Parts: sequence; C-alpha cells; structure tokens
Amino acid sequence: MNILIKISLAVLLLLCLLDMPYGYFQFVRLAGLIGFSILAYQENQQGRQTEMIIYGGLALLFQPFFKFALGRQIWNIVDVVVAVGLLISIFIKPKESQP
Repeated sequence: MNILIKISLAVLLLLCLLDMPYGYFQFVRLAGLIGFSILAYQENQQGRQTEMIIYGGLALLFQPFFKFALGRQIWNIVDVVVAVGLLISIFIKPKESQP
C-alpha cells in the first residue's frame, strides 16, 4: 500500500507543474495531507522515527487549512523534490530500527 500511496502522490505533485485549475491544487493539498499522514503512521508503527517525522512534516506542509504562501515557482520546486524523493524511497530499503 505504501508504494501505491507514494506513486499516486508523486504523480499528483508532478501534475502540479501543468496549468491546472485552482481546485486541483486544493485536491492535491487534501490528498497530500491524507497520504503523508498514512505514511507517517505506518512508519511510526514500524519504528522508523526519522521517516515518520519527514512524512509528518510533509503532511503539515501540504495540509489545506493553513496555507503556506510560497509562490508558484517555489511550490513547483517543492513538488518536484518531494515527488522525486517519494519515487526514490520506493527503491531504497529502510534500515531496521534498533530496539
């Protein structure tokens, strides 16, 4: 399920580079909040605190309730960096947590 969430979020974020209606960006923010929250929860359940903090931070960044006004250009950079990071994370095996 993690892989499906990561690929879906990456595709949604990369589509933000196109000229999309404002409603699409609202949808991406909501999908980002939900997707990154699920990923954070799953990482926490597996004892991977670093990944949990990263996904939790991304959930806060993309949440639709209190918007961060970064400007279109910076958001495009953020979208690409996060999308590439998500795709790379699919192929990197996480280290096992230490008890």
